[in-house]
Order: sequence, then structure tokens, then C-alpha cells
Amino acid sequence: MVHVLKDQRLPPQGGLPPAEGAGGAVVEIACDESGFSGTNLLDTVTPLFTHASVDLSVGEAGDLLGVLRSGSRWSLNEFKSGRFLRSPRSGEALEWLLTELSGRAHVLLVDKEYFLVTRIVDLFLVEPTYAAGTRLSQAHRPAALALYRAGRRGGRDWGNFLAAFVRLVRTKRRHQPDRGALERFFSARDSLAAAGLGAQADAVLDGLTRTRVEEILARLARDDRSIPPPLEPMLPALAETVLFWSGGRRRVLVIHDEQSALTAGRLRRLQLMLAYGGDHPADDDEEAVALSARTSPLAGLVSVDSRDDPRVQVADLLAGIARRTPDVGDGGLLRPFLSPTSLRDVGD
Repeated sequence: MVHVLKDQRLPPQGGLPPAEGAGGAVVEIACDESGFSGTNLLDTVTPLFTHASVDLSVGEAGDLLGVLRSGSRWSLNEFKSGRFLRSPRSGEALEWLLTELSGRAHVLLVDKEYFLVTRIVDLFLVEPTYAAGTRLSQAHRPAALALYRAGRRGGRDWGNFLAAFVRLVRTKRRHQPDRGALERFFSARDSLAAAGLGAQADAVLDGLTRTRVEEILARLARDDRSIPPPLEPMLPALAETVLFWSGGRRRVLVIHDEQSALTAGRLRRLQLMLAYGGDHPADDDEEAVALSARTSPLAGLVSVDSRDDPRVQVADLLAGIARRTPDVGDGGLLRPFLSPTSLRDVGD
């Protein structure tokens, strides 16, 4: 007798169903990430986070994977970039894959250390919004870049400063800010400032006042959901992906591997921000929220198990390759796919 095993997997969680009756052209884009390390953004093993997206049909993605799989010993379910890049003919296979994906894929790179610096600026020097970390908040990038470039010359003081910030804003279920973490943050700031990083970096450090920092920490402690998760690069990466594929002409329905960061509440706020821009209404404005669900560039997000969708598998493979490939910068094979708004220092 043949026993058929039932699929014991739970259905994917999260996502945001598209609104009924929404007009306009909608394109389905499949996405996945590589290098996600939770709130441990100072993990030296994975200094980069990448988010890749592809504009492929299920059939097209299946055909790509079929060619790559032929004659190989890779898993029949999913490809992994590490094994792909270690294969004897990886160079030839990579060139073929990227040729096939020309004009059909997009990759956003996030230097996690630089991302943390943008969080410091976006939280403590300006009003934090869901637009932070995207092209919609480029006005604040010069300050972050100045501190990032100068800070990396600060040696141990720089690492201590970033670690103190991570500990300070790591969200936990607490009713009051962690006073010990607050004191360590300002102590680390003062030590870094004493290194003499230059006028631009010093101006950013001087702007980190106790009044402002305590105000934001109090809002985080109250679970103020108008503030995006301080240590989550997934949301700005998703926003950039939607803006790229929308091009101001169409709406984007995202097909995404299940991700704990992509809750319905966060996605609604992101949808609202993308519909109205930086000066969007409050997320308790029911009429504005309903309108954004029908007009926002983000039509919705469907969570899937990557094992069930070859499009997401291709996106996962591309994201991993981008994170692991040394020639990811200018002049490399991946250059045509890289977002110019990636959170990295292109001049470094």
C-alpha cells in the first residue's frame, strides 16, 4: 500500500490582499531577500542585505530553473546561491542567467552599517516616517553619509557607537525606555565625537540631543506605529522595489517569500505613504487609507512559500548572488540590475 503524506506546512502568514475594485494596470512582481539577520545588523558574516525582484511568469521562471538544474545535483525544490557560485561552471551559468534576466530583474543593496547610520539620522534628527530610507527621503542622506564615512575612521569607538544604538532602539515589550542603554548610547557618542571626525560628522553627533532621543524612545515604548521598525531594512527595500516597477504608471502586486517583517499593518502604512508621499494623512484616516488601497503603487502583497513559486526561487537566487559576488560594484555583471538608490556608499 502506498501511503500519501499530507503537506504539514502551515499556510504563509502576513501579507496584504489587494483591494477589490481598484483600477489601473497591475503587474505581478516576485521578490525575495538574502542576508536577513533580524536585529543583528552588525553581524560581520553578513554585512550586506539584498532584495531582488523579477518580472517573470511562473512558466518563464520554471524554464530558467529547469535549464540551470539540468545535469546538476542541486535540490529539486530550491536553488541556493552559495552552491550555485561554487559549481564548476558557475561563471558561464551566471552570465547566461543574467542575460536571460536582462530588463526583467532589479536588485537593491543595503550596507547594514550604513543603514544603521540612516536610522540614527531619520529617528533623531528629523521626523521618522515610512518614507525613511527610500528615494523619498534623499534630503537626509548627506548627513548620514558624512557620519558614515567619517565614523569608519573612528575604530573601536565607531563600532561601540553603532552597537549602543542597536541596543537602544531594539524593540521589546517595555513601558519605559532602557535608561542604561540610553546612558551607554550617549557615552559612546561622546567618545566618538572626541575622535575629531570633522565638521559635518560632528554636526550630526551634536544634533543627537537627549530631549529628542528620549522623545523618540518614549514613542517606541508606547508602540507608536507611525514610526517604522528602527532595525528593519525590509520595508524601505520593498518600497524601493515597488517604486521601481511602478515607474509612476502602474500598480505593483508583490509576490513575496514569507517574511515576518511584512505584517498587514506595516504594509498598510507603506501603501499609504507610497500613495500620498511624505506628507501623507494619519493612518487612522479611514477614508485616506481606503483610497490609498485603490490607488497606491503598492496594490498588495501575497505571501508564499518559496518552494511553491519558481519566480520567488529565481529572485532568491539573484538576491544571494548579488550579496555574495565580489564584483557587485561598478563594472560587474550585476551592474545593470542594481538600484541607484541602494543604501550603500558608492564612493567608498
